[in-house]
Amino acid sequence: MDETCPTCGKDGYRNPALAVDAAALRHTNSGMELLLIRRGREPWKGSLAFPGGFVDEGEDPEVAVLRELAEETGVIGHDPRLVTVRGDPERDPRKHIVSILYRVTIPDDSTPVAGDDAAAAEFHLLDDVDGAELAGDHGQMLENLRDSL
Repeated sequence: MDETCPTCGKDGYRNPALAVDAAALRHTNSGMELLLIRRGREPWKGSLAFPGGFVDEGEDPEVAVLRELAEETGVIGHDPRLVTVRGDPERDPRKHIVSILYRVTIPDDSTPVAGDDAAAAEFHLLDDVDGAELAGDHGQMLENLRDSL
């Protein structure tokens, strides 16, 4: 067992990082639309993905997903509801990252604007989104989202 550092009080355990992703859906005359970003950074630069990012120390994941949605898309969401948790240690090439996907309620008249590390942010008809085109394991997350609707 690793000991606690006498200076900072942290233990020596190497824990995975925690991330959150937002499945923000809206209803239009064309059908249900899903808000996706185009990644502006590696890994998967240029690929479509759910808006999201890392949970800050001391932050509740439900607060983090709303913050990340706003930072990456300018869209204000509320009422996050758990869809799935992905935790395969090999799911991200940077390190072991566990991600929580939340379905987030947004206004139907939301207009996204790319921000933070998103190169673009736009709505896509949910029925037209091809999971194989999404970054990392976001295609599997998309299937979990579809199953939850």
